[in-house]
Formats: sequence, C-alpha cells, structure tokens
Amino acid sequence: MESGFSLDALVPREMANKAETVGVAKATLGPLRMLALAVLAGAFIALGAIFATTATAGTSGEIPFGLAKLVGGLVFCLGLILVVGAGAELFTGNNLIVMGWAGRKVTTRQLLYNWVIVYFGNFIGAIFTALMLFYSRQYTFGGGAIGVNALNIANGKVNLDFVQAIILGIFCNALVCLAVWLCIGARSATDKILAIIFPITAFVAAGFEHSVANMYFIPVGLFIKSDSAFMAQAGLDVANYANLTWGNFFLHNLLPVTIGNIIGGAVMVGLVYWFIYLRPTWTGHGIDKPEPETVMAK
Repeated sequence: MESGFSLDALVPREMANKAETVGVAKATLGPLRMLALAVLAGAFIALGAIFATTATAGTSGEIPFGLAKLVGGLVFCLGLILVVGAGAELFTGNNLIVMGWAGRKVTTRQLLYNWVIVYFGNFIGAIFTALMLFYSRQYTFGGGAIGVNALNIANGKVNLDFVQAIILGIFCNALVCLAVWLCIGARSATDKILAIIFPITAFVAAGFEHSVANMYFIPVGLFIKSDSAFMAQAGLDVANYANLTWGNFFLHNLLPVTIGNIIGGAVMVGLVYWFIYLRPTWTGHGIDKPEPETVMAK
C-alpha cells in the first residue's frame, strides 16, 4: 500500500476543496464531451425511472403506500449510481459547480454555459429513452399495469401547483446534491453506492420533484396517452388526463421544478458549504482561526 494512502472517507473540509476542484474541471470540459456526457446522464436517470415505474406497477391497494414508494425510491437509485459510477454530467448534481464560482475559480459565463449544455443534453437523453421505451411497448407488460402506472405518475406531476412544484424541487435537489457531496468524500465504488442510496431513496419516496427525471416521466406518459388502442384496452378515459399536455409539462412542472432544483442544490448545499468551509475572509471567530483555548495556551 502506498504511503499516505487511506481508506477513510474525506472530512467535510477536504470534501469542499475537492468539490471546488471538480467543479472547475466540469466547467472547463469541451462542449462536445460535455454534451455527450449529459446525454448519457439523461438516459441513465431515465433507466432509473423505468426501473421505478416497473417495480411499483400494479401495487395500488395491494401494499401500503409508503412501502410502494420506498421500493420505487430504492430502485430509482440506479440512475445516480450510473451517473456517478460510469461517468456522466447531470444538471442537478452540477449545481455544486457554484462552489467554484463563489471562489472565483469559475466564471459566471462558464457556470451558465455548463448548466445550459448539460440541461439540454439531459433532456435529449431522457426523452430519447422515453421514445425508445414507448416503441418497445414495454409499457404494455403486466397486462398494461406499467403503462397505467406511468400515466398516473405523469398526470400527478403536471397537476402540481407552481409554488408546490418549486418547493418539492428544492427538497429534491438538496438531497441529490447531498448524495453527490457524500460521493465526493467516498474512497471506493462501494462507498459511493452506499452514499447514494439513502438520500435518493428519500427524495423519491417522499414525492419530491427532480427536473431530469421528469424529462422522462412526463414525456413517456404523453406518448402512452397518444396510444388510443392501449387507453381503450386499459379502460382509461382520456378526459381524466386532460391536463397531461406538453404545455403543462414545460410550464407547470419542468420550469418550477428546475427553479426549485437550483435553489435546493446550488444555494442550500453548494453555497452553504462554500460559506462554511471555503469563504476566504472571515470576521470574528472563524474556522480558519485558532480556537480561543489554543491562543490562550501560547
């Protein structure tokens, strides 16, 4: 074993320094590689969403609500595990780049450029996966239970109030960025997987809103809604899904959820930890000054 190597996780101060370094690297990626990695992340999150939709299909009334949500949250973790483990660029996790921006190591232009490119790439990856899923007709499996579940998930999301969607988005990305934050301190692949499981399971089980996941959940519901033969066979009335439209997807869900995700991830996690561990100038007693007891002992 090399001298100085440790299997211990990084302490928070070291995590903050590493997060800042990682943020600078992400912000300076070439545009094509940034976009390609973002497309992968959108697809990875969509795979987690497919897993969750399938695992919870047909559970209504059969098992308790909370237990069904717990199962959905556990299997949805696949998405972030693939993003972190396989390597990809996820908009919600990249909210932590603000730590480099706050330290003036990333410019405002670089920050926004990364967010826009990655957000667009995530959308491409997620909606392309939704299209592939639709044409595979996997949603007809289980006697159509998967398709019905997908429709109800999408319909519930577009019927959220605007402010409600923002707040649910705040909680969601606070948990997602905390999972990424814990992964930064991890030393092994196993550490990262374990760090991901509880925060991600929590946000899904609690019903919080993730913008990139919704780039899959809602479009796949819209695609299924367009299959009139399936709707008739499943005994579903299209009128019950009147609010499930592309306009409501963008304006009543994706917009407010994205706003909430930025507040929850960039502000409540990224800027807070920058303020605690990386802020260069402190007045009064700060973390970079010796403890009073130490000063008095000299």
